[in-house]
Amino acid sequence: MDVRLVPLLLTLGVSAVYSGSHSLRYYYTAVSDRAFGLPEFSTVGYVDETQIERYSSDSGRDEPATQWMKQNEGPEYWDEQTQISKSTEAAFKHNVKVVMDRFNQTSGTHSFQWMYGCELREDGSTRGYDQYGYDGREFMALDTQRWVYVPSVREAQITEQKWNSPEVNLPERQRNYLENLCIEWLKKYLGYGQAELERRVRPHVKISDHQSDDITELRCQAYGFYPREIDVKWVRNGRDDVHSDEAKEILPNPDGSYQLRATAVVTPKEGDSYACHVEHSSLEEKLIVVWPGPNKDGKNIVIIIACVVVAVLLIAAAAVGFVLYKKRQEKSGYTETARNDSPASSVARA
Repeated sequence: MDVRLVPLLLTLGVSAVYSGSHSLRYYYTAVSDRAFGLPEFSTVGYVDETQIERYSSDSGRDEPATQWMKQNEGPEYWDEQTQISKSTEAAFKHNVKVVMDRFNQTSGTHSFQWMYGCELREDGSTRGYDQYGYDGREFMALDTQRWVYVPSVREAQITEQKWNSPEVNLPERQRNYLENLCIEWLKKYLGYGQAELERRVRPHVKISDHQSDDITELRCQAYGFYPREIDVKWVRNGRDDVHSDEAKEILPNPDGSYQLRATAVVTPKEGDSYACHVEHSSLEEKLIVVWPGPNKDGKNIVIIIACVVVAVLLIAAAAVGFVLYKKRQEKSGYTETARNDSPASSVARA
């Protein structure tokens, strides 16, 4: 499995970074064995949705993941990052075994993960996050209001008590990093990749529907947009949001852009109108695409097809009749007048 897919294993509750904001995030992952092709330990760093660096126990070295990181940071930077990753690797290999013991697990594939980082908002305010996960679920998180670690499961209580103790006081050390050092590095990286990170690509929007009895499924697809953050929803009569049971998942495209489909199941009533509303940082104002109503084109196509079928049947019937007519005339010795004869000469003579 590609190391770049590792962050997808961590399903912790970090809210989206909105238009005008930027974030710096790191993901550390240790696994109990080499199942699924994952390295025993890996790290990846992101600025917004762009991966900037990576490390794995297979390569044993931190590497740039973008050209602008490679161009702006020299060998000393990558040597230092490699040493940090190597020292963390040993600790994480230990941690995954400790947590397995806490859950009374002696075998199987298990993962221990850490996600931390900071966000710089458009108004200049900042936010930090520091969260741990085990097997893709929350294990423990740093409360950045009270600056204490809070366990998400009973098995994390021992670690929480140790890290919050006056002897260790890890929350205070993390506070200094998240509020100061992390923001400084984020600003530095933003300067390196400004052209790529601040580009804006408008979404293309296409709507369609699928009808079954009185139920209509409305589909709105936004695609080809960048950056990733977007809001797509169906609205009834210009004011009421239409609920959808289907989760809206933003998916990457091969060219680095993104796509999203919003679906809603409705029962249209007389006078109701539906529209897909799209908000994205590339748009000066909200994009609204109105659903034209039940798809009458499909009915028209059926009518057209029916007419064509009838016409074909009539032509076929005429052809059969013509053949039978010729056979009867040939038997009676009558020969049809040639088409290039004049009307007067085409009259049969007695």
